[in-house]
Amino acid sequence: MKEITVYEKPTCTTCRNLNKLFTENGIDYKKVNYFIEPLTAEKLRGLLKKANLSAFDVLRKAEPVYKELNIKEITDEDKLIDLIVANPSILQRPIVEVGDKAVLARPIEKALEIIG
Repeated sequence: MKEITVYEKPTCTTCRNLNKLFTENGIDYKKVNYFIEPLTAEKLRGLLKKANLSAFDVLRKAEPVYKELNIKEITDEDKLIDLIVANPSILQRPIVEVGDKAVLARPIEKALEIIG
């Protein structure tokens, strides 16, 4: 079985629910707290590509920094990726990576689709 990596924020309710789902189903995985181990722009681009998402698809629009930086006005994806890397709180979570696939696990059951 391929290694499963979950990019998360441990205090996030959705991330904790995913942890519970995986634990209850005996799914072993690696956790990466991207607030402690920051994503690089290259890694974020890779995850987005694997998930078939754009940077615009993974924004947390309710975050204060989203409004403070006027992110809704940004149209350049590279600039947006740099802003996400610099401000990880605006990245939706958790993101589950398995081999050449990834998924934004919202709802958490989406993670099971790429594991099986």
